[in-house]
Amino acid sequence: MIAILDYGSGNLRSAQRAFALSGHDTLVTSDPEICRSSDGLVVPGVGAYGACMDQLLAAGGDRIIQERITSARPVLGICVGMQILFDSGSEKGGSTGLGIFTGVVSQIEAPILPHIGWNTVQADPGSILFQGIEDERFYFVHSFAAKRAVPGALSSWCNYGENFIAAVERGAVSAVQFHPEKSGAVGARLIANWVGTL
Repeated sequence: MIAILDYGSGNLRSAQRAFALSGHDTLVTSDPEICRSSDGLVVPGVGAYGACMDQLLAAGGDRIIQERITSARPVLGICVGMQILFDSGSEKGGSTGLGIFTGVVSQIEAPILPHIGWNTVQADPGSILFQGIEDERFYFVHSFAAKRAVPGALSSWCNYGENFIAAVERGAVSAVQFHPEKSGAVGARLIANWVGTL
């Protein structure tokens, strides 16, 4: 079963529908035991970095994510659910993240923000997420991003004003800055690629 962590942030129902198309039972839940024991855990997120972190901490989601990573159980972060896996975010004065990935999430240097719409991702050659969908376009909605490669991880890139990390993969933890659940057939393929690792 795939658990979608409900901590008060994210497009929960659209994510549930998208992941259910993979053929796995999919449940939106805040139940710690279900989230810990599920085959895969999806961590969505929308809005401001600090607000998402506050909600995650209040729901005990930080402990759930850390426990899954310690036991090498798959986790997939989406959008701000990816950003909070980094050390910190600079939005609205700055907030501390989970520190699973090294780096700071900062505002994109681009003439128009937010970055909304379809953009090409240059996949890392070793990526599992992007197998069969290298150099495809995915749907983004954000103004902040991580911009430095994560040590020991596979980093895939996008450019909007400057290069930023579109996806990162290391061990059991994967994360994407875009919304696969809003990215049509290529998003469905990426979800299927991730589900294939469970």
